[in-house]
Amino acid sequence: MTTYTFIKSSEKNRIIEELNEQFGITNIPYLLIESGKEKIRAFSGSLSKEEIIKAGELAKVEGVGIYFLKKEETGLRLSFEALMLLKEQITKNVLDIDESQMNLWIRGNDLEANIPQGVYAIRFNGDFFGCGKSNGTKLFNYVPKERRIKKPLN
Repeated sequence: MTTYTFIKSSEKNRIIEELNEQFGITNIPYLLIESGKEKIRAFSGSLSKEEIIKAGELAKVEGVGIYFLKKEETGLRLSFEALMLLKEQITKNVLDIDESQMNLWIRGNDLEANIPQGVYAIRFNGDFFGCGKSNGTKLFNYVPKERRIKKPLN
């Protein structure tokens, strides 16, 4: 079984504070579980912590909940799923892109963007399409390879 560390309420509150500062998020109604290097998963099911641990002892459990975010030096980077679940709360560090930028972004390309350094939630037509990290002149793409469109632009 993969080793999971259940995040205590004090640590969860610290994460919420950081997400509030970074994205405007004030509430995470999920059980947070640390799994692997700096990765945090979110679980909303009806199993208790003890039941999750027991299930892991009885069978090979690869993952509990959904991949939610990654802790990085420059801040927290939300997953696609987290962006969808929390989209009503995200009010800060949102970068709205146009159709031509979206065509590049969804294919895994970085974007030219003269914006302050930091992590941004990328939005097109009201929907979020991942997070990117800015160095001040370029926005680096973190769209997972399996979510990218492979067909080249015509």
